[in-house]
Amino acid sequence: MRIKKLFVVLIFIFLIIFSNAYVNVSNASDAPSIDTGSIYLMDTRTTKPLYTKNENTKMYPASTTKIMTAILALENCNLDEVVTAKYDALSNIPEGYTVADIQVGEQLTVEQLLELLLVHSANDAANVLAEYVGGSLDSFVSMMNTKLNELGLNDTHFTNAYGLHDDNHYSTAKDMAFLMKYCLQNETFRKISGQASCAIPATNMWGPRKYDSTNQLMIAGNEYYYQYVFSGKTGFTSQAKHCLVTAAYNNDLELICVVLGNDDRFNITRELYEYAFSNYELKDVISENDVVTNITVSNASNNTKSLDLLIAETIPALVETNADTELIPIIDLNDNISAPITKGDVLGKVTYSINGVNYTTNLIASHDVEESNVPTYLILGLIILILITIIWIIIIIIKKKKTKLLEDNS
Repeated sequence: MRIKKLFVVLIFIFLIIFSNAYVNVSNASDAPSIDTGSIYLMDTRTTKPLYTKNENTKMYPASTTKIMTAILALENCNLDEVVTAKYDALSNIPEGYTVADIQVGEQLTVEQLLELLLVHSANDAANVLAEYVGGSLDSFVSMMNTKLNELGLNDTHFTNAYGLHDDNHYSTAKDMAFLMKYCLQNETFRKISGQASCAIPATNMWGPRKYDSTNQLMIAGNEYYYQYVFSGKTGFTSQAKHCLVTAAYNNDLELICVVLGNDDRFNITRELYEYAFSNYELKDVISENDVVTNITVSNASNNTKSLDLLIAETIPALVETNADTELIPIIDLNDNISAPITKGDVLGKVTYSINGVNYTTNLIASHDVEESNVPTYLILGLIILILITIIWIIIIIIKKKKTKLLEDNS
């Protein structure tokens, strides 16, 4: 009896050990576990989140604020405009904050100021740009918050152009990801924010200056270097802790990763990108001109009334690598579809729901559809029948009159 109990216990222990080994293997590709901070990782094309943590928690964004300052400057200025630094822009930056030692009266182009802003994270460059674009620092802050409202980023509010700590200067990881997505639509922003260093030529007050990027993921040879990162902005204050907003591209997949309030931001960002690139891919789930359904056009000619509806454009979807995706189309046809129809006419829409994301495209006609001539023939036949009937009646009437006339004469 004891031997039997011992055997059962051994079997039980074996099963526990085996099941734990199985769980570890099966979870080998799962997302990393991150304990602190706020995180949002998403695909830029579908905006599908791939990893989130406290994504709607209001955090202090520190110098990641500068991506908003940069995009407003790009949207309101030409790169070759010359800006003269003024006292008001330079006088209120606290000691210890990163600067490029811009002097009152110094002249730099908008492009040079943007390089100092995004590459070196110079707070004086942020204020000089802000005052130039907005007319005053306060007016520029109003522009920042107006842009946030336009973009629907309702959990963000800015009080300054460079991320100076203020209890009313806050954002969320999710909002910063969507702000970065908006900024990346600007090619000049992509270019400047992707520079590993910047070289500022001599000005009217300084000799040449050169700075490396504060984003160590983009500096080759650095221990944190990650070759797929092509854009980003760092941030730090003692209250915000370390912050990082980046974008990376690999295998036709463009991602944005936001890490707020985590001192291991570079390692975490790289780990999250590796997880996403290993587990997700953009895949054409249905291609242009694929047949979705067939309809019969009721008033069409016999040889054209059977009509295939085709996909108007290829749908690339974000899917898990090697996952089988079941496609169930949701078809929405236009009302009162009737001939004539021209090849390529839009006759409705089709939507596919894949992993919680809806992808919609138009349905178009595969060929011309001619209107049926049957109604015309019916009308013509009816007219002919009526004419024959009238003629027949006239003949009968004439015959009756002739018969009566003969009877009368006899």
